[in-house]
Amino acid sequence: MGGISIWQLLIIAVIVVLLFGTKKLRNLGGDLGSAVKGFKNAIGDEKDSTQPAEKTSDTLADNTATSSTDKTKESQKENSQA
Repeated sequence: MGGISIWQLLIIAVIVVLLFGTKKLRNLGGDLGSAVKGFKNAIGDEKDSTQPAEKTSDTLADNTATSSTDKTKESQKENSQA
C-alpha cells in the first residue's frame, strides 16, 4: 500500500509514448511551455499596470457622467423645439 514506484512510472511513460508518439508529445510540451510563459507575462503585466488602470477607470467614469449629461441636455433641446 505504498506510493507509485519508479518502475510503475516507467511503464506508464512507455505506454504514453507508444500511444501518442514522440513528435506529438514534443509539440504538446512546447505548447504547454509557451502557455505558462504567456500566463506569467500576463500576471506580471497586470501587476505593473494596476495603478494606471485605476486612473483610467476613474477617467472613464467621469467621461460617462459627462456624456450622459450632454445627452440629457440634447434631448431637452429637442423637446423644447418640437
